[in-house]
Amino acid sequence: MFTQTTVDQEGWPIRDPDSTTYVGAIETAEEFGFRIYSEAWRRGWEWATIRVVLGDGAVWIWNLADQHFPGAIQIVDLYHARQHLWKVAALLYPNDLVAKKLWMVPMKDLLDGGEIEPLVTRLRELAVTQPGLNEEILKEAEYFQTNASRMRYPEFRAQGLFVGSGVIEAGRKTVIGSRLKRSGMFWTVRGANAIIALRCCRLNGRFEDYWEEARVA
Repeated sequence: MFTQTTVDQEGWPIRDPDSTTYVGAIETAEEFGFRIYSEAWRRGWEWATIRVVLGDGAVWIWNLADQHFPGAIQIVDLYHARQHLWKVAALLYPNDLVAKKLWMVPMKDLLDGGEIEPLVTRLRELAVTQPGLNEEILKEAEYFQTNASRMRYPEFRAQGLFVGSGVIEAGRKTVIGSRLKRSGMFWTVRGANAIIALRCCRLNGRFEDYWEEARVA
């Protein structure tokens, strides 16, 4: 979770680097929803003038956003959305990198321009001409149609908002990867969650507070 306070001279959003905090655990989506809800309110969510939930397009993320953060702007990470187009390109041209890139150019332009309805139409028309790939292509078309309102990237950029979840991806490496995914490591769920909790406390600047609260308790 992080706070954006301004944009640069070119209008690109700037994250307050000291504002980032982390939560995490190996648990159900429902449990995680309450965890991130608690962190948001501890951070002062109710005082934010603009509230945004960034995600990769997974249905469970938007379900949690609707439940815990109603009214927040929902944005699909642009780079995850592009990966879905690259998946279609790979299906069409599995051994031809040049053809993949050529196919991607107009499709990427539609996506980046927030023109999701024409993009979906193109994919559905393509599915008709590809009997062997029909099901996979239609699945991707459905992904874009379902998330159309979350992919209005020019509108989001005009508001100076982030459209990429790079901070979140980096956080996974910072909190989890660099500590729990080293060579030869094996964890129980209980042990991993204990380390994740300590990592989050330390990175959030609340490590000493935790031990003080534990001592008082």
